[in-house]
Amino acid sequence: MTFTQKETTLLKDLKSQEELCIEKYGKYAADACDGELKNLFTTIRSTEQQHLSTVNGWLGETSPAATAPVPESSGCGNQDKFLCQDALSMEKHVSSVYDVCIFEFSDTAVRQKLNQIQSDEQKHGEMIYQYMSKHGMY
Repeated sequence: MTFTQKETTLLKDLKSQEELCIEKYGKYAADACDGELKNLFTTIRSTEQQHLSTVNGWLGETSPAATAPVPESSGCGNQDKFLCQDALSMEKHVSSVYDVCIFEFSDTAVRQKLNQIQSDEQKHGEMIYQYMSKHGMY
C-alpha cells in the first residue's frame, strides 16, 4: 500500500503513541495495587500491541515480539487513582489523534481500520472510567 508523505507522517505519529501506550500500561500494571486494575491494564496493553502491529504493517515494519509479562510491584501506595486518571487522560488524547487521522487518509479500508482502532481506544477509556466509578474514584 502506498501512502502520501502526510499519511506516512501521521502513521509514524500513531506508532509513537502506541509505543508509549504499551510502555505506560506495562508500568501501570506493575504499579497498580488492586489485582483487578492490574488485569485491566494488562488487557488494554495487549490491545495496544495489536494496534502497533497494524500501524507497523502499514509502515512496512515488523512489530517486536510481545513483551514479557508485567512484573509485580515491589511497593504499593495510594496510587491507583493517579494511575487511572493518567491512563484515562492518555486514552482521551490517543482517541483524538486517531480522530484527526481518520479524516486525512484517502484509502477507505485504512480509514475504517483507523476508526476501529479509535473505537478500541474509546472502549479502553470506558473500561477505565467504569473501574474508577466502581471504586469511587470518579
